[in-house]
Amino acid sequence: MTSPILVTGGTGTLGGHVVPLLRASGHEVRILSRSPRPAADGLTYVTGDLLTGEGVAAAVAGARTVLHLAGGPKGDDEATRTLVRAASGAGVRHLVYISVIGADRVPLAWMRTKLESERAVAESGIPWTTLRAAQFHDLTLTMVEKMAKLPVFPVPGGLRLQPVDSREVAARLVELTLGGPSGLVPDLAGPHVHDLAALARPYLRLRGRRRPMLPVRIPGKAGRAYRAGENLTVAGAETGKRTWEQFLEERLG
Repeated sequence: MTSPILVTGGTGTLGGHVVPLLRASGHEVRILSRSPRPAADGLTYVTGDLLTGEGVAAAVAGARTVLHLAGGPKGDDEATRTLVRAASGAGVRHLVYISVIGADRVPLAWMRTKLESERAVAESGIPWTTLRAAQFHDLTLTMVEKMAKLPVFPVPGGLRLQPVDSREVAARLVELTLGGPSGLVPDLAGPHVHDLAALARPYLRLRGRRRPMLPVRIPGKAGRAYRAGENLTVAGAETGKRTWEQFLEERLG
């Protein structure tokens, strides 16, 4: 506990759960942010940009553990490589990364950047831990909300999701961060698998809305991968306890 834990993405959905847990464990936390923020309550914010590399070396300096949560719709692989280079030069002893289930199986560009990020971490020469998690309840809710605004709710045939609570992912990440490097650990997914119609029904009920369901087909290789369940948990994965319905009741009820 003599050196800070550097967290990228510490101001996002997952970071908002992770950072308080790290602080509660007695650790000093340093958060990489693209814009300046004042220090507060045991937190230090350092300014840096993982895409350009500006400020990243200074952010990593003195940290022995780095928890990489930052991510976006594109450029995750370049951002991770930037972080890895800085961490290697700073003598980081444990690099923890959050990835997504199916990164090695679903042929989407975003998934490929996550897989390339995994490889950058594994090949960095730094002792590492990577956790693949399912889609968060929060992101699933955003998707369902957008689709529910349409006059007809589209239901891609064969698409199933196993959403997991971001707080449970945060708790697991903190456990891994405070432990020793473990390589690729078992995936973490939600307790139940749902098709999109099953995800939509409790949401629409809580909102007092009705929408006809329209079956649609996801084309191409990505569609085949989703219909084959390549985005779902594999044997030996861990599962959370908080269900989609419980999340909705808390958020919307």
